[in-house]
Amino acid sequence: MTSNYDSDFYEWTQHQAAALAAGHFSELDLANLAEEIESLGKSDRRQLGNRLEVLMLHLLKWRYQPERRQTGHSWEDSILEQRGRIESLLSDSPSLRRQVSDLVSTHYPRARRRANSQTGLPLETFPQTCPWTQDQILDDEFWPGEENEID
Repeated sequence: MTSNYDSDFYEWTQHQAAALAAGHFSELDLANLAEEIESLGKSDRRQLGNRLEVLMLHLLKWRYQPERRQTGHSWEDSILEQRGRIESLLSDSPSLRRQVSDLVSTHYPRARRRANSQTGLPLETFPQTCPWTQDQILDDEFWPGEENEID
């Protein structure tokens, strides 16, 4: 079998999919196929972490700059968009839900530093650990600083 994995990735993917669908297992490039499948899972996990970071950044800005909430809907839009895209990711890959807590812990410090940088507020303004539960972060009805917040 001639593999064009390194020279034409798209063609390689199409050939691999066709060979797999047709049951031509001898044509499969198993080593590269296994690597690509593993990479897909890592990509989804990375995307989930990045989306959680952006979500927490905007939740922090929403919570600690309430006077800026009315200057536009960008924070609200971003919060709703990130929650929606996270829910789509978790619907497609429910096992990723088990990763949310660890990803919140991993990405919160960066979200905190970014909130400090973007708002000009002292870093100490923002809690050192994420002040919200995983369920609160993902809940469309939860808005920090509102009556439904449990701090």
